[in-house]
Amino acid sequence: MTLGLIYVIAGAAIAVIASGAGSILAVGKAGQVGAGIMTQEPEKFGKILVLQALPGTQGIYGFLGAIMAVQKVGLLGGQISQISPSIGLQLLLACLPVAIAGFISAIYQGKVCIAGMNIVVKQPSESGKAIILAAMVETYAVLGLLTSILLINGINIG
Repeated sequence: MTLGLIYVIAGAAIAVIASGAGSILAVGKAGQVGAGIMTQEPEKFGKILVLQALPGTQGIYGFLGAIMAVQKVGLLGGQISQISPSIGLQLLLACLPVAIAGFISAIYQGKVCIAGMNIVVKQPSESGKAIILAAMVETYAVLGLLTSILLINGINIG
């Protein structure tokens, strides 16, 4: 295995681990709060579940970024390319936007989702507004993913 390939694998791993860790923390905390709410009001399960699930998307974005990076060099069933360390490092760095934006936005989206659960408790008919508030944070995870996609696609591996 070449150093370039090691860099690509490291970048893919960072994308999955960082964005996944943010999602784990946020979905876990939102689930704890949601479970507390449902002990008193189980009929609100559907609305609470949507708010709990929202921060999980960042983990999916990190996974997509990782798949694109390893696919670029042929690790997914193709012919594995011989890549230089500099190309490998470029691909590692291209994975960082989805990793970092995913990690941070998941945590903050989880906080907004928990606040949204408070809306659901007091005014269930306003749950749509809670989802919109949480979706605003999601925008930055999407921008991180799009940046990684553009960077990965822009790298010429020869």
